[in-house]
Amino acid sequence: MIRLIDAEELRRVLSMTDAIDALESAFRDEDPSRSAPLRSSVATSAGTLLLMPAAGERGVGVKLVTLSEFNPRRGLPFIHAAYVLFDRETQRPEAMIDGTELTAIRTAALSGLATRTLARAGPRRLVIFGAGVQATAHLQSMTAVAPLEEVVIVSRTPDAAAALAERAAAMGVPASVGEPSAVARADLVCTCTTSRVPVFDGRMLAEGAHVNAVGSYLPDQRELDTETVRRAKVVVETRGVALAEAGDLLIPIAERAIGAEHIVADLAEVVRGAAVRTADADVTV
Repeated sequence: MIRLIDAEELRRVLSMTDAIDALESAFRDEDPSRSAPLRSSVATSAGTLLLMPAAGERGVGVKLVTLSEFNPRRGLPFIHAAYVLFDRETQRPEAMIDGTELTAIRTAALSGLATRTLARAGPRRLVIFGAGVQATAHLQSMTAVAPLEEVVIVSRTPDAAAALAERAAAMGVPASVGEPSAVARADLVCTCTTSRVPVFDGRMLAEGAHVNAVGSYLPDQRELDTETVRRAKVVVETRGVALAEAGDLLIPIAERAIGAEHIVADLAEVVRGAAVRTADADVTV
């Protein structure tokens, strides 16, 4: 019988802190049995289908993700997903996991790990762009790794931004709805939007800030402008994926503002000790 793990159960058994720690262990441990090909993308009449297979010593799995930019107008999530886990030996399907919740936790946990390893010590001011599922998950991951004293939510949807600010306040962190210019005072910035164009002016970004950019998934889509990327020491999850589909990097490369060598490390290298931030004034992405 295939076990079904819904969003509620997943949240109950997998805390954000545990997810961050698990990712750190996975990046630190070199496992030659692991295989994770570049994800494939299929254009559909209503959006995009992404297929993300992986195999390793503990099992085989695939995450199926659909993206529709029209869904928020329908009151539906931008992302729907399912994860299917297969037994390593028999290849028999073992579990079906709510992929939407898994994606929210995993993406935010990755940003939490990046923040833990790249941000300067004691970041206290956070600006979040977006007010949806990923923004909410990033609020949780940032509070798990940083002693936050102030959160600013920037969103095109005022009611959603106000609701997320209230949620932050309920977690004990003073929060407000603000404007993109809030990055001028930010220690941490998380961009969690579906925007196809930059969400803030990189000239305004505070020295020493760390930015987690998670919304872009197409070569012609970006949340960060060229100035932000040019100023930053850039770390990616994996170079191959970033140079195949990350518009935040591919557009500045096409503009000849940077080269592929502008990526200073991948996250595994950082977890294993690669030095990226060498001064408090460094901007990291």
